[in-house]
Amino acid sequence: MTENTTTMVATEATMSLVGISKYYSGVAALMDVSFDVRPGEVHALLGENGAGKSTLMNVASGTTQPDTGTITISGQTLEELTPSLASSLGIAIVHQHPAVLPDLTVAENIRLAVPSRFLDGTGSRREAMQAMLDDVGSSAHLEDRVGSLSIAQKHLLELAKALVMKPKVLILDEPTAPLGQDSVQLLFDRVRTAAAAGTAIVYITHRLAEVRELADRVTVLRDGKYRGTMEVAAITDDELLTLIVGRQLESTFPPKHHSTEGTGTYLSIARLTGPGFADISVQAQTGEIVGVAGVVGNGQSDLMAALAGLAKFEGSITVHSQERSAKDLRERAAYMPADRHREGLMMTLSVRENAAVVALQRFVRSFFMSSKEEVSTVGRELTELSVKAPNMDANVASLSGGNQQKVVMARALLSEPALVVADEPTQGVDVGARAEIYRILREVAEDGTPVVVNSSDAKELEGLCDRVIVMSRGRVVAELVGEEVTEARIVAAAVSATAHGSADAQQVKTTTRRSTRLSRFLQGDYSPVAILAIVMLALGAYVFSQNDRYLTAFNTTAIQGLVAALGFIAMGQTIALMTGGIDLSVGPLSGFLVVIASFFIGVDSAFGQIALGFILMLLAAVITGGLNGFLIRYGRFTPVAATLAVYIGLQGLSYVLRDGPEGIINADVMALIKTKVGPIPVAFIALVIFAFLLEGALRYTRWGLTLRAVGSDEEAARRVGVHVNRTVLLAYLSVSLCVFLGAILLMAQIGIGDPSQGANFTLTSITAVVLGGTSLLGGRGTFIGTLLGAGLIIQVLNATTFLGLDQWSTYFFQGILIVIAAIVYSQVRGRRAVV
Repeated sequence: MTENTTTMVATEATMSLVGISKYYSGVAALMDVSFDVRPGEVHALLGENGAGKSTLMNVASGTTQPDTGTITISGQTLEELTPSLASSLGIAIVHQHPAVLPDLTVAENIRLAVPSRFLDGTGSRREAMQAMLDDVGSSAHLEDRVGSLSIAQKHLLELAKALVMKPKVLILDEPTAPLGQDSVQLLFDRVRTAAAAGTAIVYITHRLAEVRELADRVTVLRDGKYRGTMEVAAITDDELLTLIVGRQLESTFPPKHHSTEGTGTYLSIARLTGPGFADISVQAQTGEIVGVAGVVGNGQSDLMAALAGLAKFEGSITVHSQERSAKDLRERAAYMPADRHREGLMMTLSVRENAAVVALQRFVRSFFMSSKEEVSTVGRELTELSVKAPNMDANVASLSGGNQQKVVMARALLSEPALVVADEPTQGVDVGARAEIYRILREVAEDGTPVVVNSSDAKELEGLCDRVIVMSRGRVVAELVGEEVTEARIVAAAVSATAHGSADAQQVKTTTRRSTRLSRFLQGDYSPVAILAIVMLALGAYVFSQNDRYLTAFNTTAIQGLVAALGFIAMGQTIALMTGGIDLSVGPLSGFLVVIASFFIGVDSAFGQIALGFILMLLAAVITGGLNGFLIRYGRFTPVAATLAVYIGLQGLSYVLRDGPEGIINADVMALIKTKVGPIPVAFIALVIFAFLLEGALRYTRWGLTLRAVGSDEEAARRVGVHVNRTVLLAYLSVSLCVFLGAILLMAQIGIGDPSQGANFTLTSITAVVLGGTSLLGGRGTFIGTLLGAGLIIQVLNATTFLGLDQWSTYFFQGILIVIAAIVYSQVRGRRAVV
């Protein structure tokens, strides 16, 4: 950058980053990088995967803290930038991997990420949110679960959240990668409009054509270092490519296959029909690469899933004269999915483990895995694909998007497949790596393995494929071969096939599955509530038919009292599970609190002493919750390890204080706690009210949104401004406060300080929460479901007594209920609403 330019930037830049460096475990991601963007300009940021582009923009948006350097926004130099502060300063970012929460609905994602002032206008907030989606061409319903959306719809949601805030600085990281042509043009229009209104736009892309169409200036990073900034009009594509890769790049596409007579057919697809597509037929000669084209959402990805054996189909798929069933294809086809995060990678495993997982049989020597052979073979494949990683044992989540895609491809090739099915294989991949992927795919085809590629980039299909089928409404509308495979003809076939009247447009919708009110309910949090209610009514009716004493006032009162104690503790467990954690200490904590009470709330205790006892119980609960939260967030313990350690400590303390049942609880206090309104205990009424209050807070307050956001996707939650550490710490404090309430009821039930009591609440509270439909993975659930889950557990215990069954039967039925609940809930929620 010239001296004059630097002076101008200092006075005119909306955002200026100077001398930014960032290191991860001693490895430099950025080294002394400077970058700026001015009002009303589109500044493109280019570089290979791993060059540092996304890291630099994470610094700019507050997601990542730099080790050195300064950040200046509108003339204000900031000592520290957080996502929430960045948002308040007018910085919005559309991440390459959308910062959306899969377990929340579209509306909840918007409420969490977009300040309310941007949703307040002449109409309702719901109308404002719908207008946001319409503005970017999204067809998602506000009540759709985001996890059920296609990757393109997730990107459009991310874009809508950014644009509605009319930011001073808009950062777009690979925004067109998953989008179809119509959505791309709509995006370009929105970018131009925003720039014309004075927004400073940073545009990260691997597509030079987009740079030419949109950008005013371009900056190139390579290997974490600044390589230059220049006006787009003043540099050629070849010069840009040389800056990006550090060398002269040969032709992006390898030479196509030159067919000769007698090569034979190595792939034949005949009248293939399945969900989203129908009557697909194509044949490929040995060495040919088959491309699949069309407007996004017209059955291409459905077809690719069927070719990989992941969807049912009718018709035939023949590879090398052998017809393959779906089972054969699942075992022998290598599938490279478009959504690498959700379908392509196991994000908690290492690079080596992800690459080797489907090829483990190759490394077996005399019944044992050969680690040496695995490391050698996987390392060779990763080297050939130029995967940039600190080492093979690095977590795959730490890699850039493009390098993650290369790991997916390495796994596909290591499996020695009979067929390669690549769905958007170069999405989010840089120019240099893209050329390498094209070369590998061509070599695979030339070696005799059929390759089918679906891409929304017609230029890519032109350069790579020997034969292209164009799809519309799930059917082939054109087949192009040899010289016919051109970008113009591919686009023309797709556009002419979709340019029909409204009747045909209705048919298109059959291939793009839309959510219905029923599907949204089934995938929602309240479907388990309905199922539980039916089960409880059916069980109650059956037991009553066998023993008419079941519904006596005495028995129903006893059931409600037991539900109240378990229910409060289970409410706390729900909060812990909602964050993606768990609290094993709830059982011993409840018993420990009763032991404390036995010293102060005794038979002859004065009012002051009784009050002190309750205060000490509350204090002990708060200390326990704080300790759990601290160990998990700051001690870096897993939730299981942290709360198990506290479990053991509390159980030990209980026995130190009381080595057996001692200390009778004050009868007046117990009577007060057991107060009834008719046959209904006041404690049970309080539990029901408490459950509904928590449910309302979970759905309609920021506390509830942040709680579920952290459990749904912690990194995405952090990106949208959630204080993760604070949220988890408060969650575990809330858990202990719920246990405190449950312990008060337990105290009234057992009436004595018994150190052996309470521990069983750990397992039963988890059981109640699981039966209520709360996910063990976090992010979704309901307090109403937990209330019914606790009720069902007590009902089963009570029913076995009235039916004359033994204790073994009680545990058996509880286990059966959990298994059935897990199966039913997974099946109900596993259906995708929107594709």
